[in-house]
Amino acid sequence: MIEVDVGLTIGAFSLDVAFRNNTGVTALFGQSGSGKSLTLGIIAGLMRPDSGHVRLDGETLVDVEAGVFVPVSRRRIGLVFQDSNLFPHMSVKQNLLYGRWFAPRDASRIDFDAVVETLGIGTLLSRPPARLSGGERQRVAIGRALLSCPRLLLFDEPLAALDMQRKLEIMPLIERVRDEFKVPIVYVSHAVEEVARLAHRVVVIESGRVKFIGDPAAAFGQLTAAPAEDRFDLCSVLEARVADRSPSHGLVALDHPAGVIWVAGPVGAPGAPARVIVKATDVVLSLTRPQEISMRSVLAGNVSRIKLDGPLAVVEVELSESSHLLATITRGALEDLSLKAGSRVHALFKSAALHEQAVSVGDAV
Repeated sequence: MIEVDVGLTIGAFSLDVAFRNNTGVTALFGQSGSGKSLTLGIIAGLMRPDSGHVRLDGETLVDVEAGVFVPVSRRRIGLVFQDSNLFPHMSVKQNLLYGRWFAPRDASRIDFDAVVETLGIGTLLSRPPARLSGGERQRVAIGRALLSCPRLLLFDEPLAALDMQRKLEIMPLIERVRDEFKVPIVYVSHAVEEVARLAHRVVVIESGRVKFIGDPAAAFGQLTAAPAEDRFDLCSVLEARVADRSPSHGLVALDHPAGVIWVAGPVGAPGAPARVIVKATDVVLSLTRPQEISMRSVLAGNVSRIKLDGPLAVVEVELSESSHLLATITRGALEDLSLKAGSRVHALFKSAALHEQAVSVGDAV
């Protein structure tokens, strides 16, 4: 169990963040400068808060009022940053073994070979960091943090410096770390695809304050929760299950309470839970269910909220009690369709617009 309730003022910026979680990955999500990394630094012990406390598995790491502050070296927290921070004069194996120095002798040790196999770095052990790609360096950084036998892992934008292909290689490895080693993780990111795939719980932070806490589907589908992002970044996360039916022209059906979502397969075994990211600018709204159209994914729902934004409007569609979808349309389309709260609509989006490698299938859902 990680429990955080802290306050800190630095210049004109004020941080006041509180959340708790007892399993899996907790994602701190928000725009740059919102206070995500500052919160992570307080948990790690790199910063001292002005007020509040941090507790991990019942142990108090920080309590300003009680005068408690456990130093970084005694917290047993593994850190992975955007820059891997590997020691350049050490080989990959030496960097990995360095993490062992921070593991208490009486701690349950994570097996070296298991970490190497999980992260796929067996062929890299003799190399210096200078001969590694960015993705390979991050794998080694994750391994070093794991081998310190941490009670908690902190990831601070670990994939921000990587291209999409490298990100898609690393995310399944973080999933394996999450699922196989069972170490709780606090993950800082402003990338929806990372949070939707990895997190059990999302803490949306805006201007130093917690705006919303919930699962990814709730955090990214409702106007009251969604961070104020550029319209091209606004998206929703839909939870569905892989349908028990044969693929159609290479597409796999995902069953959702509001309809069927088609994605390029394969994405998982029949019955497996799945999360799909849909960009608001990729969604088309119709008052009737279109028949002769190329879009395969059609979900039915009711308009629950509308937010006007200059010549555009963001429409929140309630697909089911726990599922919402955002659509960005023009003000003219809003008026032509006479959309208002309660209007029955069909939301359509192209299967080609869904990145099948970013579909999350398994334990995080």
